[in-house]
Amino acid sequence: MTIDVHGHVTPPELLKRFPMPPSLGDIDGMVERKAALGITTTVVGSPVGAGTMLPAPGIDNYAQSADSLASFHEWVAETVREKAGALTGYVYVNPFATDDVARAAELLRYDEFTGLIVNTSVRGEFLDDERGDEFFAMAQETGAPVLLHPPAVPVAASSMKKVGAIEHVVRPCDITMGVAAILLAGRLRTYPGLKLIAPNAGGALALLAEKLDMAQRRDQIEGPPLSAQLRQIYVDTATPSLPALRAAVEVFGPDRMLFGTDSPPLATPLDAALASVDALGLSDEDRAKVLGGNAVSLFGLGPAELRRAS
Repeated sequence: MTIDVHGHVTPPELLKRFPMPPSLGDIDGMVERKAALGITTTVVGSPVGAGTMLPAPGIDNYAQSADSLASFHEWVAETVREKAGALTGYVYVNPFATDDVARAAELLRYDEFTGLIVNTSVRGEFLDDERGDEFFAMAQETGAPVLLHPPAVPVAASSMKKVGAIEHVVRPCDITMGVAAILLAGRLRTYPGLKLIAPNAGGALALLAEKLDMAQRRDQIEGPPLSAQLRQIYVDTATPSLPALRAAVEVFGPDRMLFGTDSPPLATPLDAALASVDALGLSDEDRAKVLGGNAVSLFGLGPAELRRAS
């Protein structure tokens, strides 16, 4: 049993409007390819709701109407139901929009949704801003896991000229800075029940534990060392870098690692993603946790869901 906590899907009408990879609409193909390798369940959603991760003139992902988001989430719920346990859904939410936060809490009441997906920065601002207070309070109250996904336009994207660099260099940096901002703002002290997931093995966070402590001391921020608070963060394995995964095991621990592929749309072969976990040399018990056990506990995937997925 293997659970992928990081997959994306997009409705057909959005694929017609925006220049996005066709794989985002190939739900049947995704499920079949993963099932053939023993990946029984994928947690799917969109980090832009009814928007697009690729540049599109005049499109502001944070200006979506309530009707557009409602229609998008209805489609996600229907897609999850159609796949009979092979999928479960993330609710997309703009953490700085009070109305979005309230609607997200309502959607979490439905069985099709088991988590939340938000951006690590919104219009160039990280989630240490006080406008995110209601979101974090809601996330703690509902107990929903939160995938902290980089946005379409991350911080400093305007300084990069190549789309590939934005996708594969700047976005992991947004994860790194975004999670660091959350830690430095004391979010985990204020909301100790948060279940935060940093994708891509946490960006560069595993290499910055000591530097986070130095920043904490420099600014006289109270609380346990931030390097220790990193152990409260979950990370996924959606990176092609084995050194990054090894660092994540050391810093976050196997109890906080979740199998993730970012597929679709990422084209990294699924067998390579599974092989990377095998290459970590974990015990059989820890390997089972990373591949599925941790996700079962975190997302509350009960026996009924897992039976349907198998």
